[in-house]
Amino acid sequence: MSDLPVVGEQTPAFTAESHLGPIDLDTLKGKNVVLYFYPKDNTPGCTVEAQDFRDRYEQFQSLNTEIIGVSRDSLKTHTNFSNKHELPFPLIADPEEQLCKQFGVMKLKNMYGKQVRGIERSTFLINSQGVLVQEWRGLRVPGHADKVLEAVKEIA
Repeated sequence: MSDLPVVGEQTPAFTAESHLGPIDLDTLKGKNVVLYFYPKDNTPGCTVEAQDFRDRYEQFQSLNTEIIGVSRDSLKTHTNFSNKHELPFPLIADPEEQLCKQFGVMKLKNMYGKQVRGIERSTFLINSQGVLVQEWRGLRVPGHADKVLEAVKEIA
């Protein structure tokens, strides 16, 4: 799968629907973008991750950085999740897994002893020129938003 984004290279453009309207990566040029993929709305780890990004949102904004979450949930579920946790950033609905496949985040995971396909929690940092500067795959939630914020400070 050599089509995956590569650190140090342009991130392939995409357009996707979020609960706040369409998002086009090309229109975000001039800003850094934190694109984070998570398994499912309203699950414990995903809720903490969203809240951690929410709680640091103003710091990211002050560094000219947008945050965008992505999961396979519907726009309706995203809207409810966002409203419940007062998330100030868009959540992309990717039920067809187009963006998930583009970034190579779909993995086989063990859940209760069964193999299931799901999103591997991953974050991608894209700079203001559209270049992928860092990626975190298979990450753990505690402390992650702080690590991403530190990485943004280094490129801001």
